[in-house]
Amino acid sequence: MVRIAGLDIPNEKRIDIALTYIYGIGRRNVGSILKAANVDVARRAKTLTEEETSRIQKIVDTIKVEGELRQEIIANIKRLKEIGSYRGLRHSRNLPVRGQRTRSNARTKRGKRVTIGAIKKEITARTTTTITESATKAAPKKEEGK
Repeated sequence: MVRIAGLDIPNEKRIDIALTYIYGIGRRNVGSILKAANVDVARRAKTLTEEETSRIQKIVDTIKVEGELRQEIIANIKRLKEIGSYRGLRHSRNLPVRGQRTRSNARTKRGKRVTIGAIKKEITARTTTTITESATKAAPKKEEGK
């Protein structure tokens, strides 16, 4: 396996697709990286020589990727929360940050649906009958005659 930026990239994939497995490198900037490294886009990752791999590695080292990029993003979110901005508030409440609607969507961000306040008829009928039965059993009987 070819190792770039501390990550093993898949051998069977084309190098332009394989580089996107690195966090922070997307389809958009792969072309410029490979052009600067003078590597053909259509080559497979397993066919790269050591020299080509080292050229790609040097170019990728100039870009923030993987752990360094993740730390920066986490620091940015933490800063937004600390200054009390609207975006920071949305992050802390685990809601969509960029203006999406939340009434009917946002399931991936908000989690599984939780029903609040709606009780089925069967359940309410059972609870009312058990309450009335327990009330009649608990009431003392009055004696007549004395």
